[in-house]
Amino acid sequence: MENGSQQKTRPTTVVIITGLSGAGKTSALNVLEDIGYFCIDNLPVAFLPKFLELSGNFSPTIKGIALVMDLREEHFLKSFPGLYRRIKKSDVKVELVFLEADDQILIRRFSETRRKHPVAVKGSVAEAVATERELLQEIRSLATVRIDTSNFTIHQFKEYIRKIALPEEADADLNISLLSFGFRNGLPLEADMVMDVRFLPNPYFIESLREFSGLDQQVRDYVLGHPVSREFNDRFLALLRMLIPEYRREGKSYLTLAIGCTGGRHRSVAIVTYLGEALEKEGYEVSLAHRDLKL
Repeated sequence: MENGSQQKTRPTTVVIITGLSGAGKTSALNVLEDIGYFCIDNLPVAFLPKFLELSGNFSPTIKGIALVMDLREEHFLKSFPGLYRRIKKSDVKVELVFLEADDQILIRRFSETRRKHPVAVKGSVAEAVATERELLQEIRSLATVRIDTSNFTIHQFKEYIRKIALPEEADADLNISLLSFGFRNGLPLEADMVMDVRFLPNPYFIESLREFSGLDQQVRDYVLGHPVSREFNDRFLALLRMLIPEYRREGKSYLTLAIGCTGGRHRSVAIVTYLGEALEKEGYEVSLAHRDLKL
């Protein structure tokens, strides 16, 4: 009877946060602590099985468990992948969240904070960042969620983490994020689906529109007014109407759709805004972000 009681009080979710140094692991842990998770930073790999075993004694008011585990601990790289695979086969509900960012962003963050990079290599911070990224490739491949924090504001980042941790508190059971971006600035690593709209007429070549963005009405009218744009929006919305219920059936809680044009300022912004409005009218919870709009 006592064991049954412990099983009932075990937090339903364990979130393990890992990833590149400087990508926001501490900030993510703070968000989870604020919403009622029991949080530990830098848990040694050897302690994880016993910790999960003892978690049945935690208060039932705890929303879940959040752990930061990374290569600050000397056995992490060697021991964590195999241990995580075994945990995934058990009855523990576990999410592995991998945080990353562009090299230049990580280098700048270390320069601003004057922290020492945990990867001990001779040379510059840039070399340490590159080495760490290579070392973590296997663990990155195991992640259930990968988040590129390069262009998040702190508010957007906190909201994203909240949606991962508390999907049941959202108005809808699938949170849809629409992201505009420019291909010349690289693909958004967090995207579940990428759509290229560089085939649409480009306002950049219209002198009177060049300095505006896809948020401005005259640019929206230009982009959305073309027959090919209207046909694309109709067909893509039809595809989403088919896919979204399937994602729900698979138990997916968040879906990131990235729409890209050349620079991420005109066409992709206009299309993302249009799609967001259309999906909201159909009752979906949608958040919008424009990664390259201010570049």
